[in-house]
Amino acid sequence: LNKNVPIFVCTMAYPTVPCPLHIFEPCYRLMIRRCMETGTKQFGMCISDPLKGFADYGCILEIRNVEFFADGRSVVDSIGKRRFKVIQHSQRDGYNTADIEYIEDQKVN
Repeated sequence: LNKNVPIFVCTMAYPTVPCPLHIFEPCYRLMIRRCMETGTKQFGMCISDPLKGFADYGCILEIRNVEFFADGRSVVDSIGKRRFKVIQHSQRDGYNTADIEYIEDQKVN
């Protein structure tokens, strides 16, 4: 999962830290539905950048559970998995996507 990764532009996320989300915008509703249907259950989280649209670094979130409501909204229980660097920004059906490369942390002795 490193080409055309869906990007949720919202808040800062970190590996191992839970990130509950309330999804109501149509583009992100579509994005979450696709993440669940394709089975990846993952998407990137980046903070906003006024020039580029979203930051050059972010965190992959893994969806643990989704509760869908009758009006189309959902509550997503996700958790941070891995940090990444954005290689190329793009868009798909109203939401952002990116080609990414994962960042490996160096272990401290």
